[in-house]
Amino acid sequence: MLKMIDLFSGVGGLSYGFKQEGVEVILANEIDKDIAYAYQQNHPGVKVINEDITKLDIESTFQQYKEKVQLIVGGPPCQGFSQKGSRNILGDERNFLFRYYYKVVKFLKPKYFLIENVPNMLTSGNGYFKKEIYRLFEDLGYKLDSAILNAYDFGVPQLRRRAFVLGKLDGAVSLPIGFEEQTTVWDAISDLAFLESGEGQEVQDYIYEPQSSYQRKMRKNSLKLYNHVATKHSDIALERLKLIPPEMGREVLPREHLTKSIYSGTWTRMVKDEPSATITTRFDTPSSGKFTHPYLNRAITVREAARIQSFPDDFIFYGSKTSQMKQVGNAVPPLLAQAIARVIKNDVIQVEKINLSVKSS
Repeated sequence: MLKMIDLFSGVGGLSYGFKQEGVEVILANEIDKDIAYAYQQNHPGVKVINEDITKLDIESTFQQYKEKVQLIVGGPPCQGFSQKGSRNILGDERNFLFRYYYKVVKFLKPKYFLIENVPNMLTSGNGYFKKEIYRLFEDLGYKLDSAILNAYDFGVPQLRRRAFVLGKLDGAVSLPIGFEEQTTVWDAISDLAFLESGEGQEVQDYIYEPQSSYQRKMRKNSLKLYNHVATKHSDIALERLKLIPPEMGREVLPREHLTKSIYSGTWTRMVKDEPSATITTRFDTPSSGKFTHPYLNRAITVREAARIQSFPDDFIFYGSKTSQMKQVGNAVPPLLAQAIARVIKNDVIQVEKINLSVKSS
């Protein structure tokens, strides 16, 4: 069984997806205390280091995992990727967290590593940063594949594009190409209680039976419905939402209800038979994006957002609502993570078959 470390883990979307393919996650690192707690609750048995990675001594922290870990994953923040021009990735102070991810890979030399980030990681600076990433890891002996993957192509009911770089030591492996059955917003959330603004409880019973194969998959191991609580909107927000019919948005609002919000999709309803826009960390606010329920006069709940991110219902989010939204909005969708895990697992199986064939010949 592959053993894995998850750096910058967040609540563990990558960890969950990889665990579904039989990967054993043995260590995670997350700086945020509340999010580290939520990770621990959802991934029992995984050692969690709740600390700023820059304060960790790489050798003493990771020495015990040398030659025991075959995979490192993570999404180190890299603000410097948006900067144009030629500058060394490790020399740009804004990329110091990427530097620590690189140091851990360099120290442990796992068979595989995976980096997740915004699409700019591969496209900014006329591809300069992509070339630099390739140079850094190829110097360590890795062969790399990179691509911008859309979660929607992997069965996730959301248009979410993210950059991935997959590396293999002394060999090559390719990222997956998504051909999964495409899923819509309504496929994801139509069985959840139709709450009005301010309604709902952190733990409640299901009212409706599942209405799609996706919902059956999400509900498979859950007897209760968690995190399904509707934000209590202001009177003016409710007045505004009541003016917006299904599949419409701010274009129907009278001038006195138009706001100065700069976000794409502001005051716009989700379309039930389409995928969601990218879930962010402020999906409880109709002005912050296309996060208004297809029919109800409210923004989506944490559980509805989690469904749209492909988190199953027995994956529970803890802490304040702000923290819960951060946990959901910053995560890699587990179904997308699982697809990447599958190609790595299949590569391991293929290598083992080749080795057995060589031994027997």
